[in-house]
Amino acid sequence: MNETLFYVAAAPFEAACRVENALGQSPLSAGHPARRLHGHSFLAKVRTLNTGANADLRQQLADCVAPLDYNDLNQFLPMPTDENLARWIRARLALPSVASVGVQSTLHQGADLDLADNAHIWRRFRFEAAHRLPNVAPGHQCGRMHGHGFEVILHANQNLQAQDMGVDFDRLEAVWQPLHEQLHHHCLNDIPGLENPTSEMLAAWLWERLKPELDALSWVSVYETVTAGCHYDGQHYRIWKDQRFESALTLTRAAPNDSVRRLHGHSYLLRLHLTAPLDTVMGWTVDYGDVKSQFKPIYQQLDHHNLNELPGLDEPDAASIARWIRSQAEPGLPQLDRIDLYETPGCGVVLSWGAHEPGLPV
Repeated sequence: MNETLFYVAAAPFEAACRVENALGQSPLSAGHPARRLHGHSFLAKVRTLNTGANADLRQQLADCVAPLDYNDLNQFLPMPTDENLARWIRARLALPSVASVGVQSTLHQGADLDLADNAHIWRRFRFEAAHRLPNVAPGHQCGRMHGHGFEVILHANQNLQAQDMGVDFDRLEAVWQPLHEQLHHHCLNDIPGLENPTSEMLAAWLWERLKPELDALSWVSVYETVTAGCHYDGQHYRIWKDQRFESALTLTRAAPNDSVRRLHGHSYLLRLHLTAPLDTVMGWTVDYGDVKSQFKPIYQQLDHHNLNELPGLDEPDAASIARWIRSQAEPGLPQLDRIDLYETPGCGVVLSWGAHEPGLPV
C-alpha cells in the first residue's frame, strides 16, 4: 500500500472564553459552566502534506495563534467552541496542504477538523484496576496479578457543516460513567466478558456497551500503560508501542544560516502502530513485549548515537528517520503500518501505509 507522510506541529496558547454569543445563545444547556467566562491552556495542532521543514510549520502555527494568547476569544469569533476555534485557525493558516486542524482545550479533550468539516471529537477518562492474563506462558509477567491506571479515550466522528459544536464532552462523560463504576477499583478478571482482560478485549468490551448509547462513536482507545495501548473501531484492532531515544544530529541541507546545521540533539518520541487479527486464545493481536524485543536492535542503533552516522540514512530529518525505521523494522514486525516520530512535543511526522487506520489524530 502507498505510504502517506504527514508533517505535524503544535502550539500552545492561554485564553479566556464563554461558549455563548453576544445575544446569550449557546449550543450548551442553560446553566452549563462553560457559558460563564472561564479560561483554558489551549493546544493548537495541525497536520499537513507539505514537505516543508517542521520548524517552518511550527512557527506558522505559533504566529497564527499569537493574537489569541492571553486574550478573550469571544472578541475573535462569536462562538468559541473547540470546533470553531479549529475553523478560525484553519482559515488563518491558509495553507493549501492542510489535512486537519485540531484544538485541545484541556489535557483530556479536544476536536480535530478536516477541510470538509468532518470532526473528530475525543475525551480521555481514567480508572484504576487489577488484572492478570490467564493464557500467557508460564513465567510471563502478565500472568501474575497486577494492576494499571488504565486510560480510555472515546472518539466520535461526525460532519459539522453549519454546526458550532459536535458531540458535547458532557455527553461522552455521561455514557462513560456507568462503565467507570463497573471498572474502577475492581479486578477486571471478575467482570463477565473480561475473563481474559487484554487491552484488545477491554477495548471490544467497551465498544459493545458504548456504541448502542452513542451512535457517533468511531473508536475506543485503551492505554494499558503510558507507552502501550489498543484502538478498536468495531472491526479492526490496532495496537501501539512507544519508544523514546536520545540522539544527536546535524542537518547539512538546511539553509546556510539555519541553526539546525549545527550539531544538536533531540529527545525523540517514537510510536509504532501495528494492525493484526485477534488471536482468540491469547486475546491479543501482538504481545507488547514481543514488539519491544523485536525493535530492540533498531533502538540500540538510535539511542545515544549521532544519527548522521547511521548506515543507509542520508540526512537525519524526521521524515527520513521514519522511513529508515520502517525499512529496518518491517522484516521483524510485518504488522507495522504506521510510524509517528516527534522531535519535540507535538512536532514531527506521521508515516502511514495502513489499510485500517481508525483515524489520524490520536
